Amino acid sequence: MKITAISAPLALILVIGLFTPPFMGTSLAQSPPAAVRVRGTVLNVTPNTLTVKDRSGEVVELLLSDKVTVNEVFAITLADIKPGSYIGTAAMPQADGTQRAIAVSVFPESARGTGDGHRPFDLLPQSTMTNGSVESVAGITDGSTGRTLQLKYKDGDKTIVIPADAPIVSSRPADRALLVPGASVSLFAQAVDGKPTVLRINAGRNGFVLPY
Repeated sequence: MKITAISAPLALILVIGLFTPPFMGTSLAQSPPAAVRVRGTVLNVTPNTLTVKDRSGEVVELLLSDKVTVNEVFAITLADIKPGSYIGTAAMPQADGTQRAIAVSVFPESARGTGDGHRPFDLLPQSTMTNGSVESVAGITDGSTGRTLQLKYKDGDKTIVIPADAPIVSSRPADRALLVPGASVSLFAQAVDGKPTVLRINAGRNGFVLPY
């Protein structure tokens, strides 16, 4: 891993995340290395490496696995979310118990069930991620027209309020042609043979910026 920025918070996160077992009482031999998310912009790409400027300003160089999975993230509309849609939403918890969406991903049918549940999310302080099936959709008015969803997952349900200006996206399989300088990316890196390696990456096309 190559760090070209002077400060090193991201370097520390990568080192801890990639080389420390997730449970201190479990041996390294028994524990798979943890995956670490990096969000940012591609600075350079070679057949074997990807250099990314993280949203904090750190610059990291990672290896590209031969088996790297690339998906294109693209914009859709609020109207594309319907009863039965399987979605994931980054959100902020509200005082009334609802979750106010920051952005929403509508999963392709082949990915139904991915990450099912409600959990903390690392996008913003106190943000959450909820993945589940849309049980119902209703219109709302809160300064501008949006939608409110009842989202059901294996252990419960949440009411999601989606403002009209929240980004709505979906994804589809792509290839390394998306990985060009300037591309917005969100990737997971993991130690492979002791080296930080990109195994899975989401990217935007033609300047599209990923919401998370």
